Amino acid sequence: MTHRLVLMRHAKSSWAEPGQTDHARPLNERGRRDAPRVASRLVELGWTPDAVWSSDAARTRETFDLMLGAFDPAPQVTFDRDLYLGDLGSIRGAAVQWQSTWRTVLVLGHNPGLEDAAGELSGEPIGLTTTNAVLLERGDDGGDWADALLGGWRLAGILRPKEL
Repeated sequence: MTHRLVLMRHAKSSWAEPGQTDHARPLNERGRRDAPRVASRLVELGWTPDAVWSSDAARTRETFDLMLGAFDPAPQVTFDRDLYLGDLGSIRGAAVQWQSTWRTVLVLGHNPGLEDAAGELSGEPIGLTTTNAVLLERGDDGGDWADALLGGWRLAGILRPKEL
């Protein structure tokens, strides 16, 4: 089975409320518009996630909630505080809990960690603005997800809302 990994940055968030913690910021209007569009495109491409592993920040939760309607069946979701920084180390830490039967996992998080993880896995520098999703594939070597995240990934595409 080919492993497929979607690394997605949360949708555009709001800075409208002074003094609000970074963790509590909601999405703005553009973010609420873009999230379901990217989810629909993932489905059109056949990249519907079996599971979603997400930061527990308000803006990633809201991004997922807006994407959920496009996914049938609904993926298993886990909100994980350790993914708030979302670097490759925290993704690898989460992957030990991923089921070997899952073909596609979506990691929903933040920069700079997701950009760095995408670059490390693909071997190319990748920029992720809000609601961008990097699609990575890795051929089957019989290993589990934690082993798969050690390398050998190919960049299959990048979804950007402004291009949809």
